Amino acid sequence: MQRNNFLVGVILLIWFVISFVTNILGPLMPIIIQTYKLSLTMAAFLPFSFFLAYGIMSIPSGIMIEKLGEKKSMLIAFSLNFIGAIAFGLYPQYGIALASLFIIGIGMAMLQVIINPLMRTAGGEENFAFFSVMGQLVFGLASFISPFVFSYLLTELSASQVQNPFIGLLASLVKDGLSWTALYWLFSFIFLLILVLLSFIKMPVVELKDDEKSGAGSVYLELLKNRDVILFFLGIVAYVGTEQALANWMSEFLRSYHQVDPNKEGAQAVAWFWGLMSFGCLLGLALLKLWDSRVVLKVATLIAVAVLSIALFGSKELAVYAFPAAGFFISVMFSIIFSLALNSVAQHHGSFSGILCSGIFGGALVPLIIGSLGDWIGLRFALMFLYITLAYILFLAFYARPIVNNKTVSLKQLLGRK
Repeated sequence: MQRNNFLVGVILLIWFVISFVTNILGPLMPIIIQTYKLSLTMAAFLPFSFFLAYGIMSIPSGIMIEKLGEKKSMLIAFSLNFIGAIAFGLYPQYGIALASLFIIGIGMAMLQVIINPLMRTAGGEENFAFFSVMGQLVFGLASFISPFVFSYLLTELSASQVQNPFIGLLASLVKDGLSWTALYWLFSFIFLLILVLLSFIKMPVVELKDDEKSGAGSVYLELLKNRDVILFFLGIVAYVGTEQALANWMSEFLRSYHQVDPNKEGAQAVAWFWGLMSFGCLLGLALLKLWDSRVVLKVATLIAVAVLSIALFGSKELAVYAFPAAGFFISVMFSIIFSLALNSVAQHHGSFSGILCSGIFGGALVPLIIGSLGDWIGLRFALMFLYITLAYILFLAFYARPIVNNKTVSLKQLLGRK
């Protein structure tokens, strides 16, 4: 198929929206806790609801998309996103928030399954690696921007006179004086616009590769008997749990222990966490050309442990820099664990990918564990649970014996010198 630049742009827009919405919970967490007078455990059920949907829907989404096709599945996904966002906008209550995040999570899980094969078809297989990296950069950019949008919205909505007509519209829709819920009205508008856009777009027929297809139930059972499959699945659980625990709890930690304003400095810390993750991914691409991926994973994990320690036990000045810096050092972990996993199993890569994607459930589990521990021993000591998840990732770096290693070159070759 000839490259469809317009559709590539739409897919990148969808990547942006997925990230913009998914990673806003971190900046919101302190405000939600104060609004609903929640314990840390109750607050942790919010990301739990969202990422539980990922864990449940990753494999069924692949099967459904193969039956319905990409366009219908994307329309269903964004319809669910719209329903979830507008429900919370209309009824901003804690219970509705849990249901809303679960529904949005289902939609996002479906979109994540659709995006990569569609990008390969729309952008051309020869350009797939380039557009995949661009998609990750767009994803990171959206996560970086969303906390600043959050801060801007709260500042504008708290002003005595709202000058921007769109902000005024959002203010008129806010219920019970909860100005931060304007974000969910904003999300509703975004989802509705994309639904309209997608309804007019002609989607190409996507021929799934073997490593993109979902297998029969017997294939999953066969894979689950393989120790490597279980160990790498737990690696994805550990990584996503680490990432989401840091993103969701850092602003509340900074507020609780260092009196940092969550609407400004706290939100900025979360923004730079995601921004540095994107920058770290770029550096990681270069390092993976020079070093074995297991070496990169070992070094990144050990530095991440050191940076986490500084964030938890350092001064305010150190903590507001160390938490974002942790994002830089964990940025390479997901892709390395995923590639080591696939390179450790000879067949059924499509089904194995579905199992690995279900490990995104770690984003639900680990923040909940930390929230529950936080009510008992305090958030600082609860976040030390991340030493366990990082230790497991370090174990995988030593354990992995891939069938195929990543290809490396010398520094001179990488720089194009003879």
